[in-house]
Amino acid sequence: MLQIGDQFDHFHIRTHIAQGGMSDIYRAYDLLTGQDVVLKIPNRASIGDPAQYERFQRELEVMRTLDHPAVQKGIDSGQFNATPYLVTRPITGESMRAFVTARAPMAAEPALALIARIAAGLAHCHAHGIIHRDLKPENILITPEGDPVILDFGLALTRKAYRVTYANLSGAAGTPDYMAPEQIEGQRGDQRTDIYALGTMLYELLAGHLPFEGDHQMAVMALHLQGNAPRLDRAGLGLSPQIAALAARALQRDPDDRYPDMAALIHDLEHLDAVDTAILDRVQAAAAAPPFWRSPMFVSVLMGLVVLLVLVLIAFILQALHR
Repeated sequence: MLQIGDQFDHFHIRTHIAQGGMSDIYRAYDLLTGQDVVLKIPNRASIGDPAQYERFQRELEVMRTLDHPAVQKGIDSGQFNATPYLVTRPITGESMRAFVTARAPMAAEPALALIARIAAGLAHCHAHGIIHRDLKPENILITPEGDPVILDFGLALTRKAYRVTYANLSGAAGTPDYMAPEQIEGQRGDQRTDIYALGTMLYELLAGHLPFEGDHQMAVMALHLQGNAPRLDRAGLGLSPQIAALAARALQRDPDDRYPDMAALIHDLEHLDAVDTAILDRVQAAAAAPPFWRSPMFVSVLMGLVVLLVLVLIAFILQALHR
């Protein structure tokens, strides 16, 4: 790790900001331009890990492509002593995680406005063929002016990206709290995957808690795959059926049932009177239906298999006794 006062290429290290699973982040002074910048440098372990190194290279590609107020701006990238690095503009603000902890549950109007600004940044990403895939409050900064800035594109899917796998879920690889069902099932996802994560964040802002919570990661993932988020208009928060329907559509398990793109989601965020609330009846009916393992057909099939297994076991024992 670099120390305060060290020089890395043409950057003078001023302070160490953070250390992640694959990189160190520093505030630095650019000796060529005279500007304060943020320097992101992969640590030695990640350089030796092909998957982690691919994540860093992917983020370099994304930062060179995007230019939007709601997306962290990449200023430059380079290589020094065989180590790649990324230069971004410095951002002053607080993590959206701290923002949510301090302010949720929020009133509908500011919550919807904040999510709409994040959605606008994601729409810009999607227009350039980039899917974030790790959207969560920890990867968003809120500036003193209240503007969101999306960070950390290490898991982003780009047009030229190879498939990168990781051995387990961790803080570096993502959290299941905001993962879409298709991600949990191992699929690569598309722009509707980001819509699901954004819907989860909207729900958390409005309700003050996540739509799916459990004692451990596996329980949370199971709920994302099989559960139904409680209706926001019946949570005692004074929220309208239109807001509940908007969140419910963004959180549909089947990507085909979600908003098709960010433009459609932004439209409903800004025009609540146009939101179709019919989806709430479908969600309620699905929530009322018993889980498949409690259905009469499943129970009958299971009992039949148990009887068959017992008969096979008895036959095997009788055959063994007559040998």
